[in-house]
Amino acid sequence: MSDEKITIIIPALNDVEALRKLLPDLQQYRQQGHEVLLVDGGSADASVSFSRLLADRILMTGTGRGLQMNLGAENARHNLLLFLHADSTLPDDALTKIVTALSLNDKHWGRFNVCFDQKGFAYSVIATMMNLRSRLTGVATGDQGIFVKQDSFHSVRGFRPIPLMEDIALSKSLRRLSWPVCLRSKIQTSARRWQSQGIIKTILLMWWLRLAFFLGVSPQRLAKMYYPVALITDQDK
Repeated sequence: MSDEKITIIIPALNDVEALRKLLPDLQQYRQQGHEVLLVDGGSADASVSFSRLLADRILMTGTGRGLQMNLGAENARHNLLLFLHADSTLPDDALTKIVTALSLNDKHWGRFNVCFDQKGFAYSVIATMMNLRSRLTGVATGDQGIFVKQDSFHSVRGFRPIPLMEDIALSKSLRRLSWPVCLRSKIQTSARRWQSQGIIKTILLMWWLRLAFFLGVSPQRLAKMYYPVALITDQDK
């Protein structure tokens, strides 16, 4: 699998400022033969126009990360998929590490460790706990950059068409195929949600949402709880 290529699928909605930082960094991978695929959910800003020369293709669909990422997977040209949030930054040699990780015959998917773009003890602790929880449970969040073999992704029917927790639901489906590869290299993600709403309030909200989802509360109800207090970039999950 050493010659395998990856399709990087980026769901976007009014994310032009984040894309200004992300897409230039991904050009090195395009030069190596990997694919950058942007799936826009109806942006009203310059996300699409800015990305035209920096992505291999741009697809348009309705709002909803699960819907967007499924469309990206359906149109991917390569056998390996990386779902990447617009406000993320990949670690060095990220795609080489993915190819190596998925060359193991018994592994179908994986994720990176995560860190925040803000310094501070609190952010370090939060990231450490997120990574530890993921390692112990075999469940990844979208912030951790989920990567997967395309056949494996389609065998579990991809992301569920739900407005929240689509990454958790996908992890649980993929976990039945194999435990994830947990790469220690760190993908950097934005701390804006934590800064805007406060660390303690955000932690409590996330714990409650995960518990409610585990207990069977519908994602539609959870989304109504989540979005009134979340940053309204529509894609900040």
